[in-house]
Amino acid sequence: MSKFYAIIIILLLFTTSSNAQNPHGLDLNSDCASCHSPEGWTISLDTFHFNHDTFNFKLDGQHLNVDCKTCHTSLIFNEAPSDCISCHLDIHGMSVGNDCVRCHNTNFWLVDNIPQLHEENGFPLVGNHSNLACVDCHISDSNLRFDRIGNDCVNCHLQDFENTVNPDHEAGGFSMDCIECHRLDGTDWSSENIDHSFFPLTKGHDIQDCKRCHLTDNFSDASPLCIDCHLQDFESTTEPNHQNLDFSTDCMQCHTTDPDWRPAEFKEHDNLYFPIYSGEHQGEWDACVDCHKDPNNYASFTCIQCHTDPETTEEHEGVTGFVFEDKACLACHPTGNADNEFDHNQTNFPLTGEHLEVDCLDCHTNGFAGTPTNCIDCHEIDFMATLNPDHEVLNISTDCVNCHTTNPEWMPATFDIHDDFYILKGAHAVIKDDCIACHQGDYNNTPN
Repeated sequence: MSKFYAIIIILLLFTTSSNAQNPHGLDLNSDCASCHSPEGWTISLDTFHFNHDTFNFKLDGQHLNVDCKTCHTSLIFNEAPSDCISCHLDIHGMSVGNDCVRCHNTNFWLVDNIPQLHEENGFPLVGNHSNLACVDCHISDSNLRFDRIGNDCVNCHLQDFENTVNPDHEAGGFSMDCIECHRLDGTDWSSENIDHSFFPLTKGHDIQDCKRCHLTDNFSDASPLCIDCHLQDFESTTEPNHQNLDFSTDCMQCHTTDPDWRPAEFKEHDNLYFPIYSGEHQGEWDACVDCHKDPNNYASFTCIQCHTDPETTEEHEGVTGFVFEDKACLACHPTGNADNEFDHNQTNFPLTGEHLEVDCLDCHTNGFAGTPTNCIDCHEIDFMATLNPDHEVLNISTDCVNCHTTNPEWMPATFDIHDDFYILKGAHAVIKDDCIACHQGDYNNTPN
């Protein structure tokens, strides 16, 4: 038993002695043979590089040629720092931080990603900024400090702002945020590089003289409304006469910024009035006056200027109520489509009886919108002229449907409320519709 314990003690002493002799410190637990060979302690570069890459500092670029002792000043390897600044002098004076790899790599110190770095920091180098040297903006005694100067334009261009007199930026209360007006990708301060996206300067508005629209030094008071610049154009236009026709002063309803106001289109015509840019009439006209013959009243129009007779009448042979009139055309063809004619029976006033034989314009004397549907509005003369019985004297209701249908000559006529005070039944049933048989013209003193 004592011999066994002696062996254990010897092994422990050997292990302790072995660890104590490890020149690389207690934290390096790798097998010695992973780096060294029985022939000696010398380590081949291939083995050294392979093992070094397994740690958190890969050897590449210029680090491949550095003597180990340059970084590892002692044999305890984990004492060697891994941050750049511990080995490399910061010639930028901490103006760009201490993480060299943000700009440099291990091959050389030259920086080839300056545009990317600026974009990551919110200041893309475009336009005139793309041609500047770093020291043009980052001014220092050594030309090696790159202190942050901020992304606001005025940090560099305050003097430009204060010296500008056409227009005077200070007097005009202009914003010091230059990119509100000037393009980042521009090469100078000229009007060509003004960012006018809030009021696009296209086609007819593509002018270089700001003073043509900005009449004062205060550029913020220029009106964006068309009519404020083009009132004279509006008032002098006679074909068509915009004033007489009460056209909107919002020029954009018909015009673009094309020079000479052409082409002009009123696309809302399709929704508000009649499809002319779509449907059957698309491309069938050239100018407003093709349909609107009265230059002073565009509420009037003509269909029969193009849809002439006798062809049009012949096409409508057998159509009840057809009249060769402009208003009648629109009433039956509200979308201009011959297959989409107006169906009166789909309205709240279906045509039956005598109404089937009436011309449309006999009822629609003032157009088709708002035509009354009360009988008396069309038949007041009939009501007043009827004497047997005298509707007016007897104070009979003007709601004709109480007694009449749409049958011709108002017959037969029924007075159903008669049963409320004298029921017509039995022998009297046969004279129910013959008022004169009993009343003999006197409806107030009818014999019993």
